[in-house]
Amino acid sequence: MNLHERLRLISVETDLTRLETLLAESVIFGDEYLDSVTTHLIYAGGKRLRPLLAIASATSGERPASQNDLLGGVALELMHLASLYHDDVMDEADIRRNVDSVNARYGNLIAIVAGDYLMARSATIAADLGADAAGLLARTLACLSRGQVSEVRTAFSIERTETDYFEAIEGKTASLMASSCRMGALTARIQEKETAALTEFGRCFGMVYQLRDDILDVVATENQLGKPAGQDLAEGIYNLPTIFALRDANLGDELRNLLGASLNDDDRERARKLVIATDGITQTIASAQRYLAQAHQALEGVPSEPLRRGFGSLIELLLEELPNY
Repeated sequence: MNLHERLRLISVETDLTRLETLLAESVIFGDEYLDSVTTHLIYAGGKRLRPLLAIASATSGERPASQNDLLGGVALELMHLASLYHDDVMDEADIRRNVDSVNARYGNLIAIVAGDYLMARSATIAADLGADAAGLLARTLACLSRGQVSEVRTAFSIERTETDYFEAIEGKTASLMASSCRMGALTARIQEKETAALTEFGRCFGMVYQLRDDILDVVATENQLGKPAGQDLAEGIYNLPTIFALRDANLGDELRNLLGASLNDDDRERARKLVIATDGITQTIASAQRYLAQAHQALEGVPSEPLRRGFGSLIELLLEELPNY
């Protein structure tokens, strides 16, 4: 995704360049070994989507980001990175952002402790920004935890429902996006009505973003994903396309007989093709389009025309990149 080309807020791109140095400095402790662990994924790169949402919400691209605006973005990115450290341990992942995952390089224990450290640094930065920012980060962490528990609770369950799925992704993905927009509004001291509109846009953006990812897990190639296609199926995470596919009158029973346990490569590929052969992808795209409409509605409460246009174009990009079904 070419985020900045779609956002068209030049100063935000400049601000994110400034943020990179601040992000790394925020986790450097002075211990060579610990610093190598805590900066591992930072130096691996990334879209910095959450800081982008925070900074754009704060500035609308109409002024340079203040130090507090940048720190708000850093706090959200650190919380996101910490969640990746923990997720990779739970998923036994070997690769993240085209480099060794932290757990693969340093071991599970170090990855967990380092993730905790990143969470602590995120909380410290938020506390320095004030009670509202600290409260926002605490609530976001609670949402992340609930979302993760919801996903783990329904792992390998062929009875997983749409409600289960949306509960998980709202906690694991959308809460961070919503909080990113809200953090920008807090550091810029934006009025509550606009803050609420930005927060709702961020939530909807996160829902569309995760729905897109879950579609791509089924339909994209291994080269595009950086992991085997259908990996969520193999790991027992039955996302919305699979939930819909299990209801299919013709192929649902065959898919149901495959799922419920870990899959080898052949069965994973067979399950993936079964999901594609149903209307599960089409129905999931329709769900994403409903959140897209809600996001555009939320943007009506944002006074800045450049920000409305930029955020609207950014969320449209998520679905434009999907294959036609």
